[in-house]
Amino acid sequence: MRKTELLIPAGSLEVLKIAVMYGADAVYFGGEAFGLRAKAKNFSKEDMKEGIAFAHSHGVKAYVTANILAHNQDLEGVEEYFEELKEIRPDALIISDPGVFAVARRILPDMEIHISTQANNTNYGTYLFWHQMGAKRVVSARELSLAEIREIRERIPEEMEIESFIHGAMCISYSGRCLLSNFFTGRDANQGACTHPCRWKYSVVEEKRPNQYFPVYENERGTYIFNSKDLCMIEHVPEMIEAGIDSFKIEGRMKTALYVATVTRAYRKAIDDYHADPKRYKEKLAWYRAEIAKCTNREFTTGFYFGKPTDEAQIYDNNTYCKDYTYLGTIKTVDERGFGQIEQKNKFSVGETIELMRPDGSNHAVTVRGIYDVEGNSVESAPHPKQILYVDLGMELQEYDILRREEADEQTEASV
Repeated sequence: MRKTELLIPAGSLEVLKIAVMYGADAVYFGGEAFGLRAKAKNFSKEDMKEGIAFAHSHGVKAYVTANILAHNQDLEGVEEYFEELKEIRPDALIISDPGVFAVARRILPDMEIHISTQANNTNYGTYLFWHQMGAKRVVSARELSLAEIREIRERIPEEMEIESFIHGAMCISYSGRCLLSNFFTGRDANQGACTHPCRWKYSVVEEKRPNQYFPVYENERGTYIFNSKDLCMIEHVPEMIEAGIDSFKIEGRMKTALYVATVTRAYRKAIDDYHADPKRYKEKLAWYRAEIAKCTNREFTTGFYFGKPTDEAQIYDNNTYCKDYTYLGTIKTVDERGFGQIEQKNKFSVGETIELMRPDGSNHAVTVRGIYDVEGNSVESAPHPKQILYVDLGMELQEYDILRREEADEQTEASV
């Protein structure tokens, strides 16, 4: 059985550290240019150095995305960027464009290169091509079934690695190569500036009656014809492992620390339990499912892994997220009183019962006994986002504990 890597997204230095502490084997993130998540916070040069050093100090690998589909004007900047990466030294680059690949091979000849899913990697011939060019790993297209991935595994060299998505948002377009955003708004998804038109509400216009919009009703809110459910394979970890996949990739460089911690911890436990004892994995399926359901999501699908998706893989009547838990903050430090310092993310109050989650898999219901500002003043609630506060939760706290609150059937509008 091949060793299974759990690969986690990081949209910021804070989230990278959470991913590492909650069980990632590797993290991936973008610099300030040439990645496909321009709206993520992304990493400055100094953040990249700190993030890679933090990951390496915990035995975790760090991969940098440079997976835009480049235009002529991009190539000079790519060269300069890769020269900077000589000093920063991530463990690998994630690339989709052959021109960018060539630049990387010339400037960073010893750097491991992974071929992004954006390169439409749908057959073993493509894998063999990239292997001959010097790539170490290829990320499978989302359109592949597990049967196709198994065949690829059988037909490529043993040392070549397959990376496949196991969880996260699904793109309506083939291997993520979308033109809708560019057409509607001038912001190119293939250059990292997607406006997510797949989540918009659409109407019909008849050719001879311009500017007359006829609603297409799925319900009173309209229809969302491109809006896919999120991929979730937590119940199919054995099949993913048995297909010969080397790296399980979570999607979500725009997600919160709570999302990353929750998903990372659940898949970490599932992978480890299956490798240790498949029976244990089966016995704990209910726990994995319950934890994954605590993440913000658009309902779940298994994507293409068991055949072409049906209409059940789409959400036609809304563009909202299911949001069962709200992120309150992460314990940064613990002072001599035993109070935890947090940067508050959402409002909570003294007397509330909230949940504290830990990297070890444990969850603890705690009552907020006190909240204090940086001057030591007692306050009744934490109403201001990003306010630095100290909390007394009546139990011993640890750095990287996460505070979250269960919500009653909450749904939030998807960002467009």
